[in-house]
Amino acid sequence: MASFDAAAIMFASVVGTGLYQIVANGDLSHLEPFLGVGPVAALLYVLIGSSTGLYNLRAALAKNRRDLGRIFAQWSLVSLLMTLLAFLMKSGAVYSRGSVVCFGLLAPVLLVGCRRLARRLVSDVVADGQVRGRRAILLGTNEELASLGVEELLEKFGLTEIERVVFPSARGSGFAMSVGEAAALERAIVVARFHAAEDIILAFPWNDTRKIELVRDGLRISPLPVQLLPDRRIRSLAGNPSFRLRNSLSVEIQRGPLSRAEQLAKRLLDVCGALVGLVLLAPLMTLSAIAIKLDSPGPVFFRQRRNGFNAKQFPIFKFRTMSVMEDGATVVQAKRSDPRVTRVGRLLRRSSIDEVPQLINVLLGEMSLVGPRPHALAHDGHYGKLLSDYAFRHHVKPGITGWAQVRGFRGETAQVEQMKGRVDCDLWYINNWSLTLDLKILLLTCLEITNRRSAY
Repeated sequence: MASFDAAAIMFASVVGTGLYQIVANGDLSHLEPFLGVGPVAALLYVLIGSSTGLYNLRAALAKNRRDLGRIFAQWSLVSLLMTLLAFLMKSGAVYSRGSVVCFGLLAPVLLVGCRRLARRLVSDVVADGQVRGRRAILLGTNEELASLGVEELLEKFGLTEIERVVFPSARGSGFAMSVGEAAALERAIVVARFHAAEDIILAFPWNDTRKIELVRDGLRISPLPVQLLPDRRIRSLAGNPSFRLRNSLSVEIQRGPLSRAEQLAKRLLDVCGALVGLVLLAPLMTLSAIAIKLDSPGPVFFRQRRNGFNAKQFPIFKFRTMSVMEDGATVVQAKRSDPRVTRVGRLLRRSSIDEVPQLINVLLGEMSLVGPRPHALAHDGHYGKLLSDYAFRHHVKPGITGWAQVRGFRGETAQVEQMKGRVDCDLWYINNWSLTLDLKILLLTCLEITNRRSAY
């Protein structure tokens, strides 16, 4: 739509001026000055329109009767700015007044026509499903969900619905969820994880603060942004012509830990670091694999299920260092002088060489170079019940190393206090992430490996 408007203004500058020159002078001898006026006026108009929300999807789909007034008001402002610019540059005498008038009258007419044409095109492609918003899971009461249409979600909030999960509508006064409420919340989290949703959207009456607070606390396990939509009463007020609807009435009650730009920067560091690491450490990995095969029977690699970003499970790769391959409901942590550790395995664990194959997990996008260390599923289930903030560790990808490891929380966590210290460090890392911090942790990890503290 912005391109249409810019093209219309530049077309009006040339055609309007050309028609006037032909009628007044019989030639096109004074057309050159207006070849530069059109692009400048188009740029000003598009910039002002972008700042006032003229080109967002909601404005394109809304049946707004004030478009005509907005276009003429915006074009009047552009005309005033162009006049001021000509005055400051002392170039007003160069332009024919008749040409300026023709340009000024033709441009808004073309802008109105382009607006209607563009709106029709946008409506058609939206109806065909070619335009989509952010993929969202809707969680709310049956009454609130029934009042939300697919078109309204896209038009007013920029959302494309993946699935709806109905939350039990029975009122309660307890401080905990009922079985049905907990099941609905768990289903929303699972569906969002399975369908790779970008947002979780809540549709609850705003006066039901109990449900909103319980759901908010329950969704802390998910790293996805959570928004609370205005309920039916508030939306009905916003639809009144006497009220002016701003960009959004939704309330963000949980934001994602990293922006898209930050995620891209972190992923770029992960891919480059993993590739360099695999190339440089390839001879060491080969020697380690040979030593493992010669030392004890069994596979070279040890794979165990871990919870990753958004608690999505993945198989982690490590060099096998034990005589057992535990991956179930019970996983016993390695202890000092653990008899299950093989001779080669003891050396690999003390030097952290057993963690090197996790560079493969980094390349696959399942892990990051830096992040909270992933634990066995059995340990996640155990500590998740003991520590209320434990689930926040899944708001980012797990890492080969992390802030907790370089702060001394490495190795066995025999006591809950040790795990709490590790979780506190992980949460601090998530809340204070920066690319510089990742590089600092990688450097400190190299120093930590040489110390060999808590590694056995």
